[in-house]
This record gives sequence, structure tokens and C-alpha cells, in this order.
Amino acid sequence: MAENDSSQEKTEQPTPRKLEKAREEGQLPRSRELNTMAVLLAGAAGFFFFQTTIGDGMARLFRGNFSVHRDEALDATFMLSALKASALDALLTFLPLLIMLWVVAILSSIGVGGLLLSGKALMPKFSRMNPLQGLKRMFSVKSLMELVKAVLKTVVVGGVAWLVLMQVLDDLLAISHEPLRPGVAHALSILAWSFLFLAASLILIALVDVPFQIYDHQKNLRMTKQEIKDEFKETEGKPEVKRRIRELQMDMAQRRMLQEVPKADVVITNPTHYSVALKYDPDSDGAPVLVAKGVDFMALKIREIAREHGVEQVEAPPLARSVYYHTEVDQEIPQGLYVAVAQILAYVFRLREFRKGRGERPQPVRDVPIPDDLRRD
Repeated sequence: MAENDSSQEKTEQPTPRKLEKAREEGQLPRSRELNTMAVLLAGAAGFFFFQTTIGDGMARLFRGNFSVHRDEALDATFMLSALKASALDALLTFLPLLIMLWVVAILSSIGVGGLLLSGKALMPKFSRMNPLQGLKRMFSVKSLMELVKAVLKTVVVGGVAWLVLMQVLDDLLAISHEPLRPGVAHALSILAWSFLFLAASLILIALVDVPFQIYDHQKNLRMTKQEIKDEFKETEGKPEVKRRIRELQMDMAQRRMLQEVPKADVVITNPTHYSVALKYDPDSDGAPVLVAKGVDFMALKIREIAREHGVEQVEAPPLARSVYYHTEVDQEIPQGLYVAVAQILAYVFRLREFRKGRGERPQPVRDVPIPDDLRRD
């Protein structure tokens, strides 16, 4: 069938559920060029920030390792202890720069796609060992883009390196005529600035790579119309199942509602189509509450239960329709119906007293006032 044809084009944007599942599986857009650029720039900038600390530390290491006393040179254990001390000193010297590079590497790696901790991304995928899939990846748009980036990097970095070399060529030649200490400092300064400019040249590569990685990620997650339909069925449920669930929920609600009918004070009827059961607690400050309502068969069922349990039934068609349409089960009646319902309840309470042998038989309520905005004809 056409709907199940796997050859359908993936033209639809991924749904939030598709994106969420891809994230759970470790599929996020990542830019290695952004990471490389950020780390190299941070390394170049770090040399300027920490040049005094690094310079003093390196000078201390050179002095300590190239000035060895004769007795220490003859000590067999001296070299091992000196190596440990030098390694610790070198670590402390470069520690601020290493921490800076570590922080930048983490931040730049999550700069595109955000932070993700997923074990699924580390699981081996045997599909990657398929030679046919490997050939397909070799001739894909992504591989072409990687080739373009490699050529672009070569051209850009090579061009910037040539420009920098032309700018510092005279300074490099002049270093040979400078004293040792100023010459070394001058050479290090030239190297640091050159490294910074070369690292900055990768900004152009990152500006091209980041949008492409986001686009390629979205493209790989595109869906067919059938996949969207299938996902909707999985998440929302099949229509027939949902319909059955609604039927069961409605049946349960009706059962609970009918169980409240014996507790009602009065059932107001149409009398053929509508029935509403009301309960009033004189000790509370609230208005009468609708405990059950129904039309046709349900209305008959409410009247049947009311008759079995001795709940008074009063015919007031306009009021029954108004209460039915403007009040939900377990809610108080609208304020506009207070007077009408009060007349019905007063009649019911006087009728109870009469049946107990107290007072005269009350006259049935013929007309009750219903506001025009609450009337349903």
C-alpha cells in the first residue's frame, strides 16, 4: 500500500517526540570545527594571560635541572626524585592554562546541541561495519561538505599563515642580532601572536560548519507523512481504543452519578426528556448542588432510582432544562436559579412535614421564575 511504502520522501520536519528520542539516543548536532577553534583560541589567549607564570615556571625548571651539584649527580636516587619534583612543578606551572582549556573544551562541545549524558551514544553500532553503508557515507552530502571544509581550512589557514609570515619576516631576521634574553622573549612574542592569528582564522570555518551541522541534523531526522501518522497513533492512541476508553469512563461516571441519586432531596423532571437531582445542606453556606442529571434513558433511570428510594419528584420543565444545561454534576446551581430552586425545595420540605402528620398539604409549585439568560426552550 502507498501509505506503508518505505520509499516515501522524508519531507516533514521532525516532531518534538522524534527530536526527544534522537536526543535520548545521543543524536545531537555537534561541530568539531567550533570545538577546535575555541580550544586553539583559548590556548593562544592563555599564553598571553599566563605568560608571566609560565615564563617564571619554565625558567625555574631549567635552572633546577641544568644546575646539578657533583654530589647529586653521583647519587643514584637523585634523578628519580628530581624527575618527580620537576613533573610536579611543570604541572603546577601549566595548571591554570590546562584548566582554562578544559573548561573551554567542554563549553564549546555543548555549544551546539546542548549538554547530553546518554549511555546509548557509547554503545557499539554494528550497522556502521556494513561496507555498503560505508560506501554510501563516503559519497554522501556530508562527506562532500567535509571535503569542502578541509580544502577551505587549507586555503584559509595557509593564506593567514603567509600573511603573518610576511608581516613578521623582518622581525624574525632581526632576532639574530639581538642579545640572548631579549631575542628569546622577542621570538616567543612573535610565535604567540602568530599562533593567535592562525587560531582566529578558524572562526570562518566554524561559522560555516555550525549552521551546516544543525541543518544536516534536522535533515537526517526528517519524517515521512506516514511516520508522523504512526507516531501520532503511538502517542495519542488508536481512535477506536480512545473511543472505547471514553465509553468506559462515561459509563463509570454515570454509575457514580446514579449512586448519588438516593442522597438527593428532589428530582426535577421535564417530565419526559430531562431529569436533574439536587441536594441541599441547610447547615452549609453553599447553594444546592447538582448530584445527577440525564436525558431520555438516563432521565428515566434517575426517576426510577428516585422512586425506589423515596426521593420526591417535582415536574418543572423549564427549570429542569435550565439546570441541566447550565450546571455540571457536583457543582452548585447558578445564582440566577436560586429563587426557583428555593421554591421547589420549600415545597418538598413542607410535603415531608405533611407526610409526617405536621401541617397542611402544600400546593404544588406551578410557575417558577427563570431569568431569560438561563432559560432553555
